[in-house]
Amino acid sequence: SSDVELAPAEIKTDKVPSNARIKLSDVSLEDKKMVMTEVEQAANLNKVVSTTVNYVDAEGTSLFLNSEGTSITMEENRVALFLNAVAASENGIQFGHKSTGGARGFEVIEKEDLELMGRTAASKAVRLLDASLPPSGRYPIIMDPELTGVFIHEAVGHASEADLILQNDSILKDKMGTPIGSPLVTIVDDASMDAFGYYAYDAEGIKTSENVLVTDGTLTSLLSSRETAAKLNIQSSGNARSGVGDQPIVRMSNTYLKPGQMNFEELIEDIDHGIYLKGSRGGQVDTGKGVFQFNAAESFLIENGEVKDPLRDVSLSGNILEILQKVDAVGSDFHLGVGFCGKAGQTA
Repeated sequence: SSDVELAPAEIKTDKVPSNARIKLSDVSLEDKKMVMTEVEQAANLNKVVSTTVNYVDAEGTSLFLNSEGTSITMEENRVALFLNAVAASENGIQFGHKSTGGARGFEVIEKEDLELMGRTAASKAVRLLDASLPPSGRYPIIMDPELTGVFIHEAVGHASEADLILQNDSILKDKMGTPIGSPLVTIVDDASMDAFGYYAYDAEGIKTSENVLVTDGTLTSLLSSRETAAKLNIQSSGNARSGVGDQPIVRMSNTYLKPGQMNFEELIEDIDHGIYLKGSRGGQVDTGKGVFQFNAAESFLIENGEVKDPLRDVSLSGNILEILQKVDAVGSDFHLGVGFCGKAGQTA
């Protein structure tokens, strides 16, 4: 077997302190259970037949050492709260989901309006019971920040992972410096942001920073590790991540579409007949073929520039590059959510 070549990296000695204002380990189990109960009770609306609340947190110290002389200690925190509500009627069953979290301490949960979180998820499930099935065909669509994030993650994030490009399993292979989307599309991956995907250094000791993958529609960067960067003759982007005892592989962090200038009313005013899609119920992508399929959690018909009847079970599919070229407006609202993703048996 041949030796592994690594892209050069700065030798660093650093200590990254905890950014938690309220240490997760200082909060009693009772207080954490109270949070879950509060959300659960708020979701107990008429027609809601079942609720599931998950609370997860982690606090720890990681030490990175390598033979080049780098030594990095990081105090890390992560916390998340998830709610699923199930509503039922003679029309069948429907789901409502809400989550919150961050790479900080318990203050992330304390600043959340838990009652509103519970009511929002439950009322979504109830509302969907009477929603119509969507029309089939090609429509202009508007995606909310959550679904936009999932689309960007699946459609562009994975395709820009250097290991997939080296395996000839990405439509973005050999596309560097070429337009892949409309000039309104700027896509960023930034592990240094204060959000759920935050980490100060990656699993190879590379300091993280903003990485602009797509600039005004043109592919300008990739997600890479030191190993994949060496093969492509580029610098590592600091996207090597690994679970305990796992090999570092190229992963995303906080990946998002940069917000635009338009408010919601401006986005919908010229749509005669379209669909407004909110939230995600999962999806998949074939990065090699460049096709995707997603499910929206909740949708609404748009008619003559106005949001109308609710729709249920809306699924959308298409060609990644074709859809990116057709983006003709980007909203100014921006929200980073909580997400997990599996790759090569590892969850990040």
